[in-house]
Amino acid sequence: MTVPESTPPPEPTRIMLVDDQALLRVGFRMVLEAEDDFSVVAEAADGVEAIALATSARPQVILMDVRMPGLDGIEATRQIMAAHPNTRIIILTTFDLDEYAFGGLRAGASGFLLKNSEPRELISAIRTVVSGEASVSPRVTRRLLDLFGTHLPQPDAENGCAAQALAQLTERETEVFLAIAEGLSNPELAERFFLSESTVKTHVGRILHKLGLRDRVQAVILAYERGLVGQ
Repeated sequence: MTVPESTPPPEPTRIMLVDDQALLRVGFRMVLEAEDDFSVVAEAADGVEAIALATSARPQVILMDVRMPGLDGIEATRQIMAAHPNTRIIILTTFDLDEYAFGGLRAGASGFLLKNSEPRELISAIRTVVSGEASVSPRVTRRLLDLFGTHLPQPDAENGCAAQALAQLTERETEVFLAIAEGLSNPELAERFFLSESTVKTHVGRILHKLGLRDRVQAVILAYERGLVGQ
């Protein structure tokens, strides 16, 4: 009788901690390594070290502090995402709706998290970004934009290709895109356009694909930066 081979357990998510405060890194490590599916593979105390370790340690998720000596977390995020676009970065911030949180999202982060968040919130945020979603809602992103967008430097031409792709959206996709930019959820989109949620998901997926965007948060930012929603 042949005994079926057992399926090996999945590899744990590889996580890097970036913070200039060693005690905070210790605390995060203790919380994360208590989870069977997480592994802290590297720690960095500044942005320069984080960029180097992003290549050598190959983390899937990075918890990134913002205000660090030398190279800050926003620029480190920008450089890491340019070199490793499949990496997911969560910005660590001290204050709710900090302008630095939006700077991190625009640099390519998948979300932001308060440093005093509960352990369950930290764990949930990491699992969310690993699944391919953003850990901050489009509605919260709009709040960040409304509060801080006009005070931040304008982006360069890095989103030029996405802007050109806007012309390729169908009329319905354009309507849905602008509604996403308002921060509407899938159920809210379905109600506004009298569509099923499955149809809405199809539209959203096509929009993100055409625009070369990773998630809905990036869609909100793109619409704001191109003047398609109120500033």
